[in-house]
Amino acid sequence: MIRDPNKTARNKTIAKMKMELRSLLDITIPETDRDNELSLNAFIGSKAEKFLDLKNDIIKSPEEYVSKWLNGMEACLEQGKQGTILDLHDYLIDSKKKNFNKYCEIFLRRSFLNHYDELSKKRPREDESYYWFGLNNAQHGLFVTPRFNTEINDWENDKSEIRAFLNIYWSIGHVLKTGLCYQGEDKIYSFNDVDAYLNFFYDQVRLTKSPYQIQIASKYIDFVKKSKHPEKIPLLIPEVRFNSHQTKHVHRLDFLIINPYTMDKIGFELSPWSTHGKLAGKNKTLKQLNAEALGNFEDEIKKMKAFYKKHNIYTLIYSDSDLQNIDGIFEDIKQYLNPVEPPVQMSFNLLAEYFGHS
Repeated sequence: MIRDPNKTARNKTIAKMKMELRSLLDITIPETDRDNELSLNAFIGSKAEKFLDLKNDIIKSPEEYVSKWLNGMEACLEQGKQGTILDLHDYLIDSKKKNFNKYCEIFLRRSFLNHYDELSKKRPREDESYYWFGLNNAQHGLFVTPRFNTEINDWENDKSEIRAFLNIYWSIGHVLKTGLCYQGEDKIYSFNDVDAYLNFFYDQVRLTKSPYQIQIASKYIDFVKKSKHPEKIPLLIPEVRFNSHQTKHVHRLDFLIINPYTMDKIGFELSPWSTHGKLAGKNKTLKQLNAEALGNFEDEIKKMKAFYKKHNIYTLIYSDSDLQNIDGIFEDIKQYLNPVEPPVQMSFNLLAEYFGHS
């Protein structure tokens, strides 16, 4: 098993911080009304749930964690809360309690590093934490923390564990971790490795009998196999179903990619005239043909609007002239297969005010 160098470095930093805190303990306790290490740590650590929105906050660095923690403390004071919160504030600004000030900052930075994997990722909302995809007789469910609810005979997420999910959401690694759910059955389709999933993916796309989708699938598979870290590549989810896993579907989207860091969604719809707009029947008047063509066009637009309104999926549509250049279409897709984490914003003024950072 290959160790993650970032995690190894993080663990070393945590261990070093623990030693620093221990070295400060004897000179810090006299500056407080606490009796021991456990009491002192609880005095600081117990405020995290009051000062931070641990369920929804996405925090990328120790500095950002400390910054949000200070913002939360000041917000509580502005709301009139006192008690230990006011004590904590007064200790931090007291020039005679410099050891406590230093202890508190190290403690908070260590707290962030201890929970880095949980705090650093944006988590999907409950209604965006699962997708059903596939043709009518081959649909599967992709969940974050799947569990089968026997009372409703259906799959759901274990909501309490979504935050603790350690893989990159909606990636190859995600599906290797969770597998895929069978509709109405307490059964998981598991994959032993990347190749096993890619074989499944290709077979799913072949069922569409669309030569364009099959070509796109082949290019995606080649892209994943050439990657140094295939498990980090976002999934190209085929035939995403508009109405969850209901047998009679309203719409299906050819492909979907979800940005694991922002949860932004981009759909790709291949719309050749032969299957999406072709007019049927003979001996029709020009008026009838125009009406039929208009109906076909409006059906396509209605589908795209429905996905956007219900699932917040913005969709790129490719018509016949686009489909003559599959390489070009895949270049469009490829730019979404290497998502970059967004930068963070921090309250450096508070960091400077409380801990003397410049």
